[in-house]
Parts: sequence; structure tokens; C-alpha cells
Amino acid sequence: MKRIGFRGYVAIVLGILIIAIGVVYFVNVNRVTLTTTKKTSGVQLTQSTPGQYQTVIKSGRYLVSAARGITSTSETNTLDVKHFESALLDLSKTHFKTSSYIFQEGQYLSSSTVSSLLERKSSSNSEGLNPEDNGKTDSSRNPIYVQTLTEQDFMTKDGSNLKLAGMVIGVAMNTQDEYQKEQYGATYTQNISDADRIAYGQKIAPKIIKKVREQKGVDSKTPIIIAMYANSQSDSLAPGNFYAESTSNSGTNLKAWTSINEKSIVLPKESTDTSSLGSETNTSFANFKNDVSNFFPNIAGATAVASFKSGTLSSMKVTVTTQFYSQTEIESFATYVSQSALKYLPTNIPIRIVIQAANEMQAILIRGSGDKTFTTTILD
Repeated sequence: MKRIGFRGYVAIVLGILIIAIGVVYFVNVNRVTLTTTKKTSGVQLTQSTPGQYQTVIKSGRYLVSAARGITSTSETNTLDVKHFESALLDLSKTHFKTSSYIFQEGQYLSSSTVSSLLERKSSSNSEGLNPEDNGKTDSSRNPIYVQTLTEQDFMTKDGSNLKLAGMVIGVAMNTQDEYQKEQYGATYTQNISDADRIAYGQKIAPKIIKKVREQKGVDSKTPIIIAMYANSQSDSLAPGNFYAESTSNSGTNLKAWTSINEKSIVLPKESTDTSSLGSETNTSFANFKNDVSNFFPNIAGATAVASFKSGTLSSMKVTVTTQFYSQTEIESFATYVSQSALKYLPTNIPIRIVIQAANEMQAILIRGSGDKTFTTTILD
């Protein structure tokens, strides 16, 4: 066996130190926290976190939705994919407290059932929620109103098991329908008025409730909240919003519809946007954009999506696009962006800032609603 000399030992020690420093640096920068699980009364749940639901673990794995993936493949605007589900979960928290209920991804509506519901009604599919094709190819055609739907389950402990205590069904309705007059032909757009969308949503809601109650394991008196979402247009830079909700406490009966006053706008606002919503926010964002643009010559632009609830700003997501790649430049710029954001952007709301080049994300800055500073993650 070959003996290792003194220099060899030094090289090994230095190598170990370099690896250790690299690991420590990685953890500090990314601040990754692993959620542990615990077994309670025969079921596995994620660890309790303030303001968040415990979720269900099955066979050591997260219990995914029975209709997983349908929303992501059916929504035409990728912004709606995440916002539809995250906003629905926020809405669910107003009905089912995180301290009292356990969240479970939808397990009662299968993928085939949801797919069948989203199709047009026809001789071979009487359960389709969308109207029959009338054969027209102009503005008189029957559009696709219902684009997607998702299920969220809320459970309580029942001895060694979990019991279904309530459900929330989110239904994404189109504000426009894109179609082709012939296969592989040009794509046409048919706008759907607010009045038609709202009326059609209320018409098919009892059918959805009826189908949900037909599923094995759903009681006739399980509370079901149904929430209607208006999709954004396919080229919009802002996601859509939930606009109404109702509750079924038994059978297919629904209570009176309640309006949900939510809206997202893109900043800076277009010159043609004369609405007063977000005017002050738009001014503060313009100051922020000008400030960071003057700091570095290679900034390509900055945009934001500002979300409002009942006319009040509730959150902001900012994207800053750059053209530089130097690690030191990214670190310096991220530091300056955080300082500028604290100076110009609104306080007391959650803000997420992404700094990105054309092909890659370079840094993420996050501030919670009650935080005084941003947490910055540099991506190497």
C-alpha cells in the first residue's frame, strides 16, 4: 500500500474543507428547510406550520391529486396555471381554518371523470359541461366556456383515519375561446362577455355539485364550496381572478352567489388604461424601475403583476430582466434592487422579485407582509 506523505495529507484536508465550505455556502444562500412528517393516530401528516395546512402522506409519499396534471395542460395562459390553484387555496382558508382541517389533494374526481366533464355535451357524452357544437365557425358558434376544474379536500381526524369534512371545487371559465375552422388552420378568437360567462357558470354549477356527490365517499351533506374563476386572455401578462362563490350544504342546492372582488394588473400600466385601480402603485413602481435602470446599464426592463382584493393592494410579483451574467454583478445588482424596493415599493404586503436573464433565473428576493427586509437567494 502506498503511503501518503505530509503534503498528501494537507491536500486531503484542504479538499475536505473546500467541500464543507461549499456545502455551507449553498445552504446559507438557498436557506432550504425540509418539512418532516409525523404519524398521528394511524395517518401520516406533514408537520404543522403556522398559517399552512397539514397535508396527507401515503406510503411515505405526498398524496397527489387523482386528476393531477389536467389544469397545467388545459390552461392556455401559464400564469393561470399556478394562480388558479394558489388563489383557490387562499379562498379555501376563509372556509376551512388551517388549525382545524387537514388538506388533501382531490381524491374523489378521477382524471377520466374531470376530462369527461370538460368536454362538450354530445350523444356520446351526456355529462359534458360545455355546450354542444352547433357547427358554426363564426361569432354565433357555441364557445368552450369551462376550461378546467380542480378539487381540494379538507379532512378531520376520525380515530385512526381521516374523514372528509368539506370540499372546494374551483372552476376556470374562459373569457375568450380560441378555435380553428379547419384542422391545422388559422386560429381564431371568440370573446365571451362577462354576462354570458357568469350566467353559464351558474347554470352548470349544480351539475358539478351533483357529479361530485355521486362519487363514493362523498356524503350527501358534505359541505361543498364552488368558486368561479375568470381566465386571463392567452397573451395577458397578468393572471385571471376568482369572481364568485357559492356553497352547497346538501344535495345540489346552492346558496346565493357571493361576489369576489379580486383583480390583477400589469405594471407599468398601459397608457390606454384609464382606471384608477393601482394608480399610486403604478407611480411607485415607475420610480423603482427608473432607479434600478439607472444603476446598471444592461437592464432590459422591469414589469410587475399587482394583485388587489376589494380595491386594496394585496401582493406584488416583480420581474427584472437583465443582460449580464457576471456573478459579482448579479450579487451587487440584487443588493441594490432590495434597497430600492424597500425605498419605493409598497410596504406591508408580500413581494417577490425575480432577477433573470434571457435564458436563466439569476436571483430571487422575497419579503413577507410583516418583514422589514428582503431575503435574497443568488442562483449559481
